[in-house]
Amino acid sequence: MNLANKLTLIRIILVPVFLIFITVKVIPYGTLIATIIFIIASLTDKLDGYIARSRNQVTKFGKFMDPLADKLLVTAALILLVEFHVINTWVATIIIAREFAVTGLRTIAASEGIVIAASWWGKIKTVTQMVAIIFSLVNQTYPNIVFETIAKYSIIAAVIITIISGVDYFVKNKQVFDEIE
Repeated sequence: MNLANKLTLIRIILVPVFLIFITVKVIPYGTLIATIIFIIASLTDKLDGYIARSRNQVTKFGKFMDPLADKLLVTAALILLVEFHVINTWVATIIIAREFAVTGLRTIAASEGIVIAASWWGKIKTVTQMVAIIFSLVNQTYPNIVFETIAKYSIIAAVIITIISGVDYFVKNKQVFDEIE
């Protein structure tokens, strides 16, 4: 297993660790530690892709597990932010629904031998979602108007870019539906 794939697996392993630290309230500095874990996990997303491409070590495992790791991390964080009344349910629903829809599109495409690569919008979507979650978590750790404002507007940006990204995938890959008729 190459380094990029190991980083992807570390990101997946960090999801339950993140959940434990943020939900078990008796852990001293749990929210702060959970925020740091989320930041580290988010950084592994960028690092594993860079390593895989720069070392020419892109694998089928990585192509499958990297987006799955991202979805697990972001979905877990969004659900917790809803539970903690930091974001509205509709925000998490839009973001998670887009992930299911694009994954469904990719699954249909793959069954027809079509590979749908990550788009520029998809990459920007992931970054904006992670930034929004990080600022929301930071505001939980150190509540103040600056972090609250940045979190609020970054969540709005994440939702807008999530929608644009989803539409972009379906518009650019509408031929997938022509193949299955």
